[in-house]
Amino acid sequence: MRLGLVGFVVGCMALQMQAALMPAWQTVVVLVLCLLLALVARRTPILLSVLLVTSAFVAGFGWSDWRAQQRLSVVLSPAWEGQDIIATGVVAELPQVTEDATRFLFQIESSDAGDAAPSRVRLSWYGTRNWGGQDEEGAGPDRRAGIPDLQPGQRWQLTLRVKRPHSLINPGGFDGEYAMLADDIRATGYVRTGKRVQNIALGEADAGLAVNVERWRTAVRRHILAVLPNARYAPVVVALVVGDQSGIAREDWALFRRTGISHLVSISGLHITMIAGLFAALSMALWRRSFGLARWLRTPLPLRMPTPRAGAIAAMLGAFAYCLLAGMGVPAQRTLLMLSTVAIARLTDRNVPASLSLCWAAAVVAVVDPWSVMSAGFWLSFGAVAIIFLAAQMALNGPRNRESERWWWRYQRGFASSTRIQFAVTFGLLPLTLLLFQQTSVVSIAANGLAIPVVSFVTTPLALIGAALPTPFAQPVLSLSEMSFGWLVVWLDWLARPSWSIWVAPAAPTWALLLAIGGVALLLVPGAHRAWAWRVQGALLLVPMLLARVPVPLPGEFRVVAFDIGQGAATLVETANHRLLFDTGPRYGDHADAAARVITPYLRGHGIEALDALVVSHEDSDHAGGTETVIDAMPVRTMLASLPSGHALYKVAAAHDVGLTGCLAGQAWTWDGVTFEMLHPMQQPADGARVSSNARSCVLRVGNGRHAALLTGDIEAAQEAALVAREAPERLMADILLVPHHGSKTSSSGAFLDAVSPQVAVFQVGYRNRYGHPHRQVWQRYVARDIERLRTDETGAVVIATNGDALEVQTARSMRPRYWSSALEVEALATAADGIDALP
Repeated sequence: MRLGLVGFVVGCMALQMQAALMPAWQTVVVLVLCLLLALVARRTPILLSVLLVTSAFVAGFGWSDWRAQQRLSVVLSPAWEGQDIIATGVVAELPQVTEDATRFLFQIESSDAGDAAPSRVRLSWYGTRNWGGQDEEGAGPDRRAGIPDLQPGQRWQLTLRVKRPHSLINPGGFDGEYAMLADDIRATGYVRTGKRVQNIALGEADAGLAVNVERWRTAVRRHILAVLPNARYAPVVVALVVGDQSGIAREDWALFRRTGISHLVSISGLHITMIAGLFAALSMALWRRSFGLARWLRTPLPLRMPTPRAGAIAAMLGAFAYCLLAGMGVPAQRTLLMLSTVAIARLTDRNVPASLSLCWAAAVVAVVDPWSVMSAGFWLSFGAVAIIFLAAQMALNGPRNRESERWWWRYQRGFASSTRIQFAVTFGLLPLTLLLFQQTSVVSIAANGLAIPVVSFVTTPLALIGAALPTPFAQPVLSLSEMSFGWLVVWLDWLARPSWSIWVAPAAPTWALLLAIGGVALLLVPGAHRAWAWRVQGALLLVPMLLARVPVPLPGEFRVVAFDIGQGAATLVETANHRLLFDTGPRYGDHADAAARVITPYLRGHGIEALDALVVSHEDSDHAGGTETVIDAMPVRTMLASLPSGHALYKVAAAHDVGLTGCLAGQAWTWDGVTFEMLHPMQQPADGARVSSNARSCVLRVGNGRHAALLTGDIEAAQEAALVAREAPERLMADILLVPHHGSKTSSSGAFLDAVSPQVAVFQVGYRNRYGHPHRQVWQRYVARDIERLRTDETGAVVIATNGDALEVQTARSMRPRYWSSALEVEALATAADGIDALP
């Protein structure tokens, strides 16, 4: 049974790794064939087991395939991308409120696009001074001016601009397109205008159970924030009660990750189990004392139903209510299903092993949501529970003291058991943690040792009680809940101060991760004969993962990584022993930038612990927006930039003891046989001089005698002409060209392209960017010269490595082709190959 359930989950997972979906009939044929063979082989137990597990695998694969085909059949027509759509619908989910926007799920009931628009779209409603989220002039107290107070169940008529699901795709990075598919979001966009609609035929009171639950969650969140208007950790209290983490500050998340308690600042399985136990204990106590109702009841309640069964029912109902309040995430689903399995076993007088309960929970979650099997929450949740089971079994098999009945021995044994379990979970999840996040907290055991009891038995219960009380009575309870977490943060902040409090490791190869998982299993084998031998072998199996390193270029070679960061520029140049980052991408808002979302995760995942040089070509936000984040994240040995005097980055560099020098033509150095030469600007403009930021962009040439790359910033035609006139032909020629100014019509002049004569041109542009980059005429110039053109909005990040006389070119989408993004990639590559204008 267990192997069959696991086979179903693995089948669901296998489908999510496919580049294309299969016709449904093929899976059905294979499944029927496996079942027929199982009937034939029923007298051979081993073969029968193999065939049944294979059948479960095929069933999981086919189920996920069918669900994916159903979901992908709903798609926004390309003709409506970027066009105004007037739609009427309902706010279908708890809105996420930020400083400059409200983001929400909109269920479209009718629109002028008809069936061309999907029914579920994710929208952002920006303030009047920050419309569209593109300019940053809206900074100030009125950034939310014009944004209504959206509530689930409200019916609105909105004028929308939407686009198909599209996200940034970088090697090893987060795949937003997959996340949108899993959430059944088939279009995203923003609101231009809107007005409330009161529809008598479709009243807001008849919105359905799901929307009513979201209304309940919204009311609870509003109640908590109204009671704690200025509390520092009020968003944490909200997260613990309703699962909405949007209000937690970025610096707080950094502290939680550094100390390893992120799993507690949410609706975790531990919290749900605690609530279920509380409901069970309370109901059983009342049930036992209900004989006083005999005067009204012919048969007393305990005689109608045994008290343990009543407690099991109460536990299920309490857990279900809390999971609804939490939004039914994967950890909540897993815990609810496991508790339900135990409760059903209690109701039917069965003894269900913990491992079987866990397998059933995983299989049911995969049936309900086949895409969850690829999420970090799924594997961390089920992995943690499985490790806890193993650790608990080890404790049961351990020696017991003769005086174990005395209270101090029970206390000591309980403390030792909880510590042992915490160690087991920390080390047991190490392979998964490094695979998913490329880092783990060294101080997590000490942090969780205090955080688990405080959050689980003080902060969360008080938060739930306060959320249920009316305002006058809720204020002291919620305040105490928030204060208890604030006291905990003092301890966490002290633990997180040392630089060694977090261990960063590059992503290990698959074989090393598989060995590490096997090693963890050996370390946690309960009660095995000669257990120490198993532990030693398990520890040895962890070594390859811990020592894994990402391959680097050979001496004399270099690698260029042009990140997919939207409308902006950020490029990493790697040699055998050195790393240079050219530009840091755009800033998306007050609390988000390309460096945090893309660049630093990539550097961490590839084992890059410091940058030998950081070049900021000029001060425009799409090139310099993530600079402060990069400098905060890792040591930068030197910095070159073309910035006006008094720019804020001078203070940032000084605060981090980073030497900042202006870019000047003639600067040159050599790393590992690779030469770096600055070609522009010729001089730093004097203060007050009328020189545009684009005109003073740094231009860097990287070469090894066989190949060269030219990184151009946002230079325009005048600077291109000056370079052509000033530089010798061999100093300007390059195989790889980072296209000037993202393909703007003011750059990429014909004379410049002829002088550079690139083989590959990389356009770092955002999907359907508002500037129309690359411009049609510019694109045609590259087409006419038969230059290979790669657009990051279509190919994802571009990785180009030199290898002797050859250039190895890869794109992020081609490295990891998946069925949910293959249609977009095929269309993009066909457009580029035909030389057709591919403007949005």
